[in-house]
Amino acid sequence: MPSLSSAEATALARRHGLTELGTRPPFGRYLRDLWRRRAFLWTLSSAQSYAKNHDNRLGQLWNLLNPALLIASYFLIFGVLLGTTGSVSNKVGFLSIGVVLFTFTSSVVTRGSKSITSNLNLVRALHFPRAVLPLSVALTELIAALPAFALLLVVMVLTGETPSVRWLLLVPAILLQTGVLAGFALIGSRLVNASKDIGQLIPVVVRLLRYTSGVFFPVAQYADRLPGLWGDVLIYQPFALPLEAARQALMPPADHPFDLTVWWALAAWAVGLLAVGMVVFWIDEARYGRG
Repeated sequence: MPSLSSAEATALARRHGLTELGTRPPFGRYLRDLWRRRAFLWTLSSAQSYAKNHDNRLGQLWNLLNPALLIASYFLIFGVLLGTTGSVSNKVGFLSIGVVLFTFTSSVVTRGSKSITSNLNLVRALHFPRAVLPLSVALTELIAALPAFALLLVVMVLTGETPSVRWLLLVPAILLQTGVLAGFALIGSRLVNASKDIGQLIPVVVRLLRYTSGVFFPVAQYADRLPGLWGDVLIYQPFALPLEAARQALMPPADHPFDLTVWWALAAWAVGLLAVGMVVFWIDEARYGRG
């Protein structure tokens, strides 16, 4: 019986949905394959979230203790000693929102950028859309941050704020922030996979963003001091907008009135960065785990 030629065998394999190893699939098929792996994405994320503090004596309680200690320390430094919160009426609530949401930002960007290089054994052993890994970091950190978000609501009540329907806006604020961070994780993971030296710079950049995103001060008050478009850049950067949106949800309207422009800008960043991040990551799909 005559054997198939290489070209015929390749055509037959493609008709049955088989692909060559180390090739990049079409973008549409890549997204469909990623969607089919959503159960794997959820299982991986929830397991990693639980494992973060599993070996500590206090276990998952650290998901509450860490943000509580950070809030206390930053309030002492920036709220009491330095007084960076300006004329804000609820200084503890203001700093708590900044600290909790930016801690989420820091975790996703730092860990997400190394999601490929820190999982090389998994990448080399199994065939799956590599975008699962940076996306799983965003989902893992979101799950791990849920106790901190709950603590944030408790802090707001303890500092004199009255729960209202407006507080429900915290949910879309966090979801949009997750979209922004997932986009950065996708882009960062490709960059770090191409050059591990970039991974050493990312914590430095995140540390700088901590002091320019309004964690410790009202962005609008300082933006007025900047010339030209620099003030708008400070206000509408993707790291500052989630903090402002969350403060509009939880803080008194006198301090943070609802501004639809902030929400549209945050939504645009979330959709845009997630789309761009997916394309940027997919372009290098065939190279992950090599080299």
